[in-house]
Amino acid sequence: MPVGSRMSMKGTPDEPRFSVELLEGSAALRDVIDEHIRDQTLAPKSAFFVADLGVIVRQQVRWRTKMDRVRPFFAVKSNCSPVVVEILAALGTGFVCSNKLELDLVKGFGVSSQDIILGGTCKQLSHIKYAAKHNIPLLVCDNEAELRKIARCHPKAKVLLLLTSESCCDREETALPFGSTLKDCRHLLECAGELSLTVTGVKFNIPSCCQDAQAFSRAVSDARCVFDMGEELGFEMSVLDIGGGFDGSEAQLDEVNQALKPMLDMYFPLSACLEIISEPGAFYVSSAFTLAVNIIAKKAVARDFLDRPHNAPSANDEPEFLYCMNDGVYGSFAGKLLRGDSISMPSVHKEVSPEEPLFSSSLWGPSADDLDQVVERCLLPELSVGDWLLFSDAGAGGGLGAGEEAPPPVFYSIAERDWQELRSCGVALDVRMKDFSLVPCCLQPDTSEASVSTPA
Repeated sequence: MPVGSRMSMKGTPDEPRFSVELLEGSAALRDVIDEHIRDQTLAPKSAFFVADLGVIVRQQVRWRTKMDRVRPFFAVKSNCSPVVVEILAALGTGFVCSNKLELDLVKGFGVSSQDIILGGTCKQLSHIKYAAKHNIPLLVCDNEAELRKIARCHPKAKVLLLLTSESCCDREETALPFGSTLKDCRHLLECAGELSLTVTGVKFNIPSCCQDAQAFSRAVSDARCVFDMGEELGFEMSVLDIGGGFDGSEAQLDEVNQALKPMLDMYFPLSACLEIISEPGAFYVSSAFTLAVNIIAKKAVARDFLDRPHNAPSANDEPEFLYCMNDGVYGSFAGKLLRGDSISMPSVHKEVSPEEPLFSSSLWGPSADDLDQVVERCLLPELSVGDWLLFSDAGAGGGLGAGEEAPPPVFYSIAERDWQELRSCGVALDVRMKDFSLVPCCLQPDTSEASVSTPA
């Protein structure tokens, strides 16, 4: 097994909260997965995440390269991992929080109130009061009732009006409508003036499911109209928030940048001294996390030829297999149930011969609930109870949120080259990330609670 180091994140000076494997030499993320699966050979098998923090570092570098005018504010609801929050805080991102738990998490890492947005358009009064108490200025709003709540509980707030966008995919057409039309925005601006409330800018949000990059162009044009309305009514409009419609792929980022940059240069030139921000979430974390789940039950079921869709695996004389896993839509796959997220097809952890036959299979969570179907149909070799499946792109699926039930454990790692890249981004280990220290170890279970100072 390759030798590595373990980086501990401390809750108090004497109690490490998290360990991060520093992978050296030929060590890779697969080695970390293999190690933790071996750890469970003689123990009750539990689902777990493995996170490659180097992905987050590389995504930050990619963002700075492609979107140099736009400062990212990480959407904490996409992944509430304290390690992720601290890494991004050290890299200089802002944060968008949707509730008090997220605000507490971010504030706990010393993030300035000026770098936090209280998002969501239906906020509890207690959350608005909490934002006021901690001098968090930016709040999002899209209706008059919310404006009145903000004026009453946080009169010094600076409001971002959420501008509605056209539905550009089936999922958006069935979602709850949020955002104000141009006509509604004028009414809200007038209402804010009557309430002596400050409107400082506009937010729009193009969902990542939208395949039309030109939707960003239309949204920027509409935002310019709202800026003009606000300035006409005496507001100092200084913030444009382009939302969080970034799926994490470089191709999509390129497409958005090509559509967005000329529109920003036209309607919001550098001479305007405007702050342009965004709210990426999945962009940073989706591909950084892999989820390992265990097969806990198996059943052969008869094929239903009549109901088979045309693009399903072809029928043959073999049965279909139904597999139950130790995690499902009431856990790490909650995004499918709550938002209709698509689930990536899993890979099989064990070695499989290329000649091994593939069978039509469905994957289910452990609840025995009809809704707990994770993957309706996929092709897999025949599996046995105790086998492991790996789901990539699992960092923004909902299983790492601040929910009531404890999520599966997360084992963090970062390659040595990515750690050096992190430091080259201007992150000084002894100044910006005091909660981390490095201790020598191999890729083996950490039995020591001691930590030592990082060597220079």
